[in-house]
Amino acid sequence: MQAILDRIAADMALVTDRGKVATYIPELARQSTAPFGIAVALPGGQVVQAGDSATGFSIQSISKVFTLAIALGRLGDQLWTRVGREPSGHAFNSILQLEHENGIPRNPLINAGAIAVTDAILAGHQPREVLGELLRFIRLAAEDDDIHINKSVAASEQATAHRNIALAEFMAAHGNLKNPAALTIGTYVHQCAVEMTCAQLARAGLFLVGTQGCPRLVSPARIRRINALMMMCGHYDGSGEFAYRVGLPGKSGVGGGILAIAPGRAAIAAWSPGLNARGNSALGTLAMEHLVRATGWSVFG
Repeated sequence: MQAILDRIAADMALVTDRGKVATYIPELARQSTAPFGIAVALPGGQVVQAGDSATGFSIQSISKVFTLAIALGRLGDQLWTRVGREPSGHAFNSILQLEHENGIPRNPLINAGAIAVTDAILAGHQPREVLGELLRFIRLAAEDDDIHINKSVAASEQATAHRNIALAEFMAAHGNLKNPAALTIGTYVHQCAVEMTCAQLARAGLFLVGTQGCPRLVSPARIRRINALMMMCGHYDGSGEFAYRVGLPGKSGVGGGILAIAPGRAAIAAWSPGLNARGNSALGTLAMEHLVRATGWSVFG
C-alpha cells in the first residue's frame, strides 16, 4: 500500500491541470493548487499516507456525512420528512429544485439538504452544543482529540454566506426550517470549517467501513444507508462520473478534500485544493481512480 500511495503522489506531482480553487470563500481563495495528500486507514487503525497528508484543511461539505450520522441517530427515519434521498443533478448550492419541490431538499448532501439536517439537530439545543457534539463524534471516530474548527474559515464563510442564507430562508418560507435562518446558517458554516488532515479524515471515515477493527458508532443498517447516499449524491452533479471512474461511496468538499469508503476494506482521504467544473477536487478524483485501479477496491468489481 505504501508503494501504491507513493506512486500516486509522484504521478499527481506531474499533473499540470490541477483545477481552480473555490473563490467565493475568501479564506479558500488564498489556497494554492500545488498541495496533494492521500491517506488510507485500514481496519485496526493503521494509516498509510503520502504527499501532504499531514497538512490541515477545512473539510467543508465532508462534514455533512458526520452530521447526517448524528441526525439519523437522533431522529431516525423522521429525518426523511425534511429531506429526500434522491440525486439532485444540480450544483451543490442550487435553489432550483427547492422551488419545484416546495422547500424539501432532494438529498442531505447538497447544501440545502445539509442545512435542513443541521436545523433538525439544532432542535432544543444551542449551536455550541451541536458543534461540540459534532467535534466529539469526529474525534471519537478518528481517535484523535486534536481536531478543531478553523475560526478564520468559519468567519470568512459566514461573511459570504448569502446563497446559503437564501436557501435557508426559502425553506423557512415553506415551513421546512424550525430555527431562525441566521442561527442555522451560523452553525452550518462552523461545521464546514472543521479542519483535518488526510490522515485524520481517513481514520474518521473508518466507522463507515463496517468490518471488524473499525469503530462501531452507528448500526450496520445505517452504515449501508449512509454509504448508499454518498455513492448517489456525494459529488453533487458529478456523482455519476465519480461512480463511473472510482466506484466507491465518497463525499467531496470545496476545500479540496474527498473521503471515500471501500466497504469492508478501508477509508481513503485525498486532498488537493484545485476543483474541477463540478466543484470536486480534480487531483483527488484522479488519485482515487488510480488507487482503485491498483487495488481493485471498486464496489463494482
